[in-house]
Amino acid sequence: MRYWLMKSEPSDVSIDDLAKLPKQTIDWYGIRNYQARNFMRDLMKIGDLAFFYHSNCDVPGIAGIVKVSKLAYPDRFQFQKGHKYFDPKSTPENPRWLNVDVTLIKKTNLLSLKELREFKALQNMRLLQKGNRLSITPVTEDEWTFIEKHLK
Repeated sequence: MRYWLMKSEPSDVSIDDLAKLPKQTIDWYGIRNYQARNFMRDLMKIGDLAFFYHSNCDVPGIAGIVKVSKLAYPDRFQFQKGHKYFDPKSTPENPRWLNVDVTLIKKTNLLSLKELREFKALQNMRLLQKGNRLSITPVTEDEWTFIEKHLK
């Protein structure tokens, strides 16, 4: 099993939005970075766990835990003209962008980015590295265990 951190802007999809969805499952759409796409395509497996991270908001941070519930498949929005995730170079025969489905495991109290930065044990976490902007990053088992103990 692998561990991940997956960022979502709460103005698009928040942990509360996910909790209200049928089966508390959503396709993790809109990834337009090749490295993040490759993580989903090549490394994510059903049952992998991820921290659901609220980004680009007043108080960014981990808001819950999800699990990968469907392997990578083409992101439907890349084919929809006029959609913000439309990609004219992508075709159904040769899709460029993928997503996985994730299912809510639990909502937690927010563990903020500021709080995460205060933990010496997390100093090497990819999320906390200068210049990191990836929307999906691997999390080590030690990082996962440490953070999980601090989630309520």
